[in-house]
Parts: sequence; structure tokens; C-alpha cells
Amino acid sequence: MPFVELETNLPASRIPEGLANRLCAATATILDKPEDRVSVTIRPGMTLLMNKSTEPCAHLLVSSIGVVGTAEQNRGHSSSFFKFLTEELSLDQDRIVIRFFPLEPWQIGKKGTVMTFL
Repeated sequence: MPFVELETNLPASRIPEGLANRLCAATATILDKPEDRVSVTIRPGMTLLMNKSTEPCAHLLVSSIGVVGTAEQNRGHSSSFFKFLTEELSLDQDRIVIRFFPLEPWQIGKKGTVMTFL
């Protein structure tokens, strides 16, 4: 069950229409997970400072069970997410940061229990 959170200082008016759906589909492909399991949050208009600059930028947080736990896995994921974000948001790669958080099944609550028991 991947969780993807995009935070950006771009105003909501600069977020392309349908980005949430495309980010969901891209995440499912990149992480090889079912699209109906992906949860996407987009937060435009954030106050962000990157490299001493408030020029347009974005942070992407990617967390999931079993697919973001090694440098080798994340190198490939990073390349694919950077390609997607630079094209969708018209940002240079030096204005995007991606953070990967591996999750364990007991860290995700669902249906009154945790994923360990589902």
C-alpha cells in the first residue's frame, strides 16, 4: 500500500489538471503495486525553501511496504519519479527532492486492524 505525498510551493493554479490520477498511475507502475492500493496527497502552495531559494520546488515522500528499502531499489524509483515530476511540474531536477520511507505491515492501520493481519 504505497503512500505518495507531493509538497510544492507552486500555487494550486500551476498544478496540472489530473495530476493526482497520473501520479497514482505512475507510482503503481514505478513501484509495481496495484493502482487501487496507491494513496496520493498533493499539497500546493506550501512555504518551501530549498538551497537558500524559494524558487519553485517540490518534495516527494514515497512510503511503501517491501519496495523502497534499499539503495538499489530507490535508485531506479528515483530516476522514474524525477522524470515524471520534471515533465509534469516543469521543474529542474535540482528543485526536486525525493524521500523514501520503508514501511512494515504493522505500521499501516486498515479496516480496524493493521496490514499484518489482513
